[in-house]
Amino acid sequence: MKTNNLQQIPKISDRLSYLYVEHARVDKEAQAIAIHDGFGVTSVPCAGLMLLMLGPGVSITHAAIMILAKCGCLIAWVGEYAVRFYASGTGITRSSSNLMKQASYWADERLHMNVVRRMYEMRFPEKIDPSLTLQQIRGYEGVRVRDTYARLAKEYNVKMERREYDRKSWKDVDPINKALSVANSCLYGICHAAIVAAGYTPGLGFIHTGKQLSFVYDVADLYKTETSFKAAFITVSTGIHELERRTRMACRDEFYSSGILKRIIKQIHSLFDIEADAEDGFDDFASDQAAPGGLWEPKGVVAEGGIQYDNN
Repeated sequence: MKTNNLQQIPKISDRLSYLYVEHARVDKEAQAIAIHDGFGVTSVPCAGLMLLMLGPGVSITHAAIMILAKCGCLIAWVGEYAVRFYASGTGITRSSSNLMKQASYWADERLHMNVVRRMYEMRFPEKIDPSLTLQQIRGYEGVRVRDTYARLAKEYNVKMERREYDRKSWKDVDPINKALSVANSCLYGICHAAIVAAGYTPGLGFIHTGKQLSFVYDVADLYKTETSFKAAFITVSTGIHELERRTRMACRDEFYSSGILKRIIKQIHSLFDIEADAEDGFDDFASDQAAPGGLWEPKGVVAEGGIQYDNN
């Protein structure tokens, strides 16, 4: 379907999760993109895609970038097997209202702490005792993660001594740690796309801090034990051949079956007291990317359209 209106594009929760491409050429094909690789030509509808991850050996045309941006598909340039993130394009939202809300919560120590506690509460079935310190909560979280590793290792009969790997010696990493790294990277990509699509910034983290993807790590930690961890153990349990590719495919299946895209943006909204049923990624500026915003005033008065009016 041909459309010039971003409001007609499928909502984030209705989209496919992601697509990873390497050693291929990507160009525009009508209102879709075409991927040319060793397997032939594959057409991919852009409007239903959340994230396109471009790995090594990929060339992409200007026209393809334009149609992907128009359809609100986030483009990420990543390393081999998607375990490194290099850069990203723009998401679908044109409004900065959610970003400003995030920044206001980040800058206020009380509100910042409220978001941190909410993030940890989302990981546990019971409400966290308000008397617990942040250090104590982190201790409980560490136990939860270790117990999850142990449970999955036993359930899928996979040997795992500890969670560790050296990116500089990727070939020497044992299968389960390699699969976990690939799976987590896929989850980071999905969370990054959701964050940008909803108008937030990946750089203002609340639990993690100091990196351009700090908020991505915050959000991804809410879902790791139920999605990427499970996908990694399932993959290794069935063999280590084509491990990275099979792990990515297992992640796509797990993301779909868990309905993660229907939850991420709503849960991010709830962190900042935004209505959970708010439009997921669409805004007043979507129909005109070149439309300027308002002009800031100290008392909160905004001149619409970015025009300075003379009151004299």
